[in-house]
Amino acid sequence: MVLIRDRAHAEIAQAIEEEARGTGATVTSFVMEEWVERPAREFPLELARQIRAAQPSASFFIGGGQPGELSFRQPMLRLLTGELRCRHGHMIGIDDQLMQDGMAADYEQIYVTTRRIFEIVRQAARIDVFTALGTELHARFSDQRRWVSCDGRYHEQGRWGNLPEGEVFTAPESLEGVIVGEEMGDHFASRYGRFEEPVRIEIAHNLARSVSMPGHPEIVAEIENYLAQSPNSSRVGEFAIGTNIGLTQLVGNFLQDEKFPGVHIAFGDPYGAETGADWAAPSHVDVLASHADVLVDGHKIMSNGRFLP
Repeated sequence: MVLIRDRAHAEIAQAIEEEARGTGATVTSFVMEEWVERPAREFPLELARQIRAAQPSASFFIGGGQPGELSFRQPMLRLLTGELRCRHGHMIGIDDQLMQDGMAADYEQIYVTTRRIFEIVRQAARIDVFTALGTELHARFSDQRRWVSCDGRYHEQGRWGNLPEGEVFTAPESLEGVIVGEEMGDHFASRYGRFEEPVRIEIAHNLARSVSMPGHPEIVAEIENYLAQSPNSSRVGEFAIGTNIGLTQLVGNFLQDEKFPGVHIAFGDPYGAETGADWAAPSHVDVLASHADVLVDGHKIMSNGRFLP
């Protein structure tokens, strides 16, 4: 097993390393700051060489996210899951609370729920989403794109997911409407947690057209700059439904909160290797709308964040 971590997450990484060694695994650990200056804007070639030399079949990333570090994590994921076919646990932003909450949930129940929702949505032509905060999304899907079941079981080589786990996602063919988000991913998660005021992003023809957050023009400017990084950075690349039914509340850590029953979408990279999308972006940022009503081809499967029978 290969484990890549940053200095701030040494204790959690050590616990996981000890558990791995307890199974008989050989573990090779790398500390980000010993290889690259933070924020890490590249994945060092020598680090990649040493990871290849370790010949891992499983891997973990355990660390925080800083602005621009997708340029480190994307090549890392391609190496670990694409080239080396590792079974990979991605734990960006993990903390002690999540280890004792989302990671300690009943993953048998999460698996059953996730697979049930996956079987419903994987043939969907349209999904509509509404929340009390004002989210109204209308998404259409193509049978040329794949849905991905993130059920916590990485039994096949090359499978990976964000831990804690529990969601289904794909790259939508089109999405229109507005999302009123309580949290955002990437570095926004560690910087702001849950927003004091939700962010409102209007979407037309699959692109973010406007961003607003009353009283916080500096956050609006930061989000607008993020979405302007590249031509595809403002394009909707992901539509996801959280399926971790063991979670009872939002905790302000996006790594877990995106798995809370509800909906999140992401602007930027569509994870084309998994979804089959034929485009890419150098950025990817999620926006969460929890406690949602979700209708799949007119049939309601979720009411206020609760899955219906």
